[in-house]
Amino acid sequence: MRGPTALTLDLDDTLLDGCGLEESIVRVCVNLADLHPALDAARLRSANAEAWMEYWLVVEDDWTLGRLDSASFSFEVWRRTLLKCGCTDDAVAKSARDLFRDCASESHRLYDDVQELFDFVEAAEIPIALITNGATDVQREKLEVLGIEDRFVTIVVSGELGAAKPNALPFDTAVRALDADPSRTWHVGDNLSNDVAGA
Repeated sequence: MRGPTALTLDLDDTLLDGCGLEESIVRVCVNLADLHPALDAARLRSANAEAWMEYWLVVEDDWTLGRLDSASFSFEVWRRTLLKCGCTDDAVAKSARDLFRDCASESHRLYDDVQELFDFVEAAEIPIALITNGATDVQREKLEVLGIEDRFVTIVVSGELGAAKPNALPFDTAVRALDADPSRTWHVGDNLSNDVAGA
């Protein structure tokens, strides 16, 4: 089998290790409970999981296609979280959203072998593109924090394109920017439906 002449890569859970996200949520819940004695950190955590899942089912397409930014999404999740715990103060929800953004930003890290991959493809002169589903604000912030934007010929964000994996448009857009042969372009991702089936 011939090797690739170009690569496209997914971001979340492929290059970016998302294990710090859970820790960020816990930090926010503990902080809220410390500041507001009527709130319990464990109950906040379970309420957040419920609120996130309920709201995600409603707005997944809007967030992925750029019709809902992550700041608005996060605020609504924390507002619903607090409401489940008896707190109706939007100012508390805003402070939770802001703290979560800061904690999440601090938690962004690449998997240990990603730099080695970058060095390998650079030495082999294999051009690479990034294809990621998500809202522009949070996906671009991740890339800035990680400092990897310049590793890619192009970065395709579904929230900017208005089309998300597994739709063919993000893949076609990346391959055109790479000026690559689709039959010799390999895509690396973690999601069977979005990445494997899409590619």
